[in-house]
Amino acid sequence: MGIVVTCLASAAMASPAAAASTVPVAPVDVPLHGLGTVLPTETPTLRTGVPIPLPGAPMGLTGHGEGKVQPLLVPQLPFTAGIPETLVSAPLPDVAGEEPMGRALLATPASELRATTPGAILGLPITLPRAETFGMPGAELPQAGLLTPGMTGALDSTLGLDGPKD
Repeated sequence: MGIVVTCLASAAMASPAAAASTVPVAPVDVPLHGLGTVLPTETPTLRTGVPIPLPGAPMGLTGHGEGKVQPLLVPQLPFTAGIPETLVSAPLPDVAGEEPMGRALLATPASELRATTPGAILGLPITLPRAETFGMPGAELPQAGLLTPGMTGALDSTLGLDGPKD
């Protein structure tokens, strides 16, 4: 029974990690056929995607200090989105001879992007009731602060040539 419970627990821990690594992206092929009237060669191709942001749970909802009233908060919201795989391919014109030169390729692999929205915190101008003031709250200067937004991700690209088209 212990082995079964251990297997189920490890499978449950592995499932969110696998789900987090695949961020949804809607694939898009950008039509560039209208350039065929202006370009003397075949038209370039552009394949990319539209990221679909996934919001997370608000962060920082429990910010309070000892002996102080709970401050007013505008929480930060985390978002996860995918940077889609992008491929740009354009024909290289033949300027010197009769053989085609091939295609120029620019490719970026898919990666994950994490961001958080800005937030704010505003302390109230009163303190908790104290014994020395006979149970009355005291007054203090309110404190205010901004929580900075953040963004992490990685973008890598490659530029190269594809062989001549037969």
